Amino acid sequence: MDRRSFFGHSTGRLTMVAGALSAAQTAKAAASERLRVGCIGAGGRALRLITVFSANPAVEIVGIADVDSRKLPEALAVVERNQGKRPAAMSDFRRLIDDPTIDAIVVGTPDHWHAIPTILACQSGKDVYVEKPDGHNLVEGQRMVAAMRKHGRIVQMGSQHRSTERLQSAMRFVREGGLGKCLLARAWESTRQGSIGFPADSPAPPEVDYDMWLGAAPLRPFNIRRFHGNWRWFYDYGTGDLGNDGVHRLDMAVALLNEACLAQGEPPLGLPTSIASSGGKWYFDDMQEFPDTLQVNYNYGGPAPKFLTYEMRIWAPYGFEGEGEAAAIYGDQAYLVIGNNRWRVYGPKNVLIKEVAGDSDETPHVQNFIDCVKSRQRPACDLETVGHPASILCHAGNLSARLGRQLFFDAATETFRDDPEANALRTRPEYRKPWVLPEV
Repeated sequence: MDRRSFFGHSTGRLTMVAGALSAAQTAKAAASERLRVGCIGAGGRALRLITVFSANPAVEIVGIADVDSRKLPEALAVVERNQGKRPAAMSDFRRLIDDPTIDAIVVGTPDHWHAIPTILACQSGKDVYVEKPDGHNLVEGQRMVAAMRKHGRIVQMGSQHRSTERLQSAMRFVREGGLGKCLLARAWESTRQGSIGFPADSPAPPEVDYDMWLGAAPLRPFNIRRFHGNWRWFYDYGTGDLGNDGVHRLDMAVALLNEACLAQGEPPLGLPTSIASSGGKWYFDDMQEFPDTLQVNYNYGGPAPKFLTYEMRIWAPYGFEGEGEAAAIYGDQAYLVIGNNRWRVYGPKNVLIKEVAGDSDETPHVQNFIDCVKSRQRPACDLETVGHPASILCHAGNLSARLGRQLFFDAATETFRDDPEANALRTRPEYRKPWVLPEV
């Protein structure tokens, strides 16, 4: 489907938008070296990305789109402070997609608004930085990867840990054989969160384009708990805490297991052959739909089998292995635990062997994206090879929990073997028009 005919934009309107956005240029760097960026989303995580991107001297944020006009003033002020001029502001992100002078799009929206802007941006010749997980469901992630491949775009997923020296140094330690033979890794979330209650539906705030915020999701009455900050707990919009925080921990565990495979002369880890989730919504009596207590087991078959397990206890006021949220890999000589601010290695009898400090700042991840836009090399969290596989773990774990049984995964097709019920949940039952998932 042709993107421009799909949305029905006129040439005159595109010319007007391009002119408006061009007026937001600054002189941070030579124009020929500056990456012109449009940002979708202005609050929460998006605001943090706007802050980091606009502080980079190689970047020019020329436009910010948000369906909630209340979120725009702070984001515009941040950019003005960092760049010296305010970018254009708008409610409709398609104005950014259609501006031919923009090089890259930053997608800092809720999960259900990751795929469509990313695909449209790739189709319009733009590179993309998109928050995690890749999409709202498995098919969306597949379609995003297909668009990236077809149009030769750079797409970085926002798992910023991949670009930190903290994770990179831990990966080097494992690659050098510091743990011995490794067969098992685990990831966990045990940072206490709160109840969201049962507030009544209400009219949407007048400053919010609620119909557009819903996008492809079903039309439902506005509810404050299904909106900013809490949308992630609902099947219509989010991927639960497994897709919110778990994707980081699982990706760290996979990164370390892959390094162990290299150290052991084995093939790369790849994707699991089976996924089995146990748990449920057992603690919080509120509107949340996803589990608050969860154990997911990922089996990696083949000639060098591996095992990955994920545990979620978002009601727990204490951590595990000294970390509230982290990953660990276990070898026959030592094991390594990596949290958000350090990694540690323990030997026999739990004797501490090594400890390395670090952080989770996303500045290097943004810089990595900018560098790769220029070099056309794969970024640290390349969507195809890193971001989408990590997201698959979250989507598959959620589906196993929702169905209450083990699933068997075919990595070649990214479908579930002999399981029509699970495969039907790989995507939405229906995309609410006009926000149909674009064909690639």
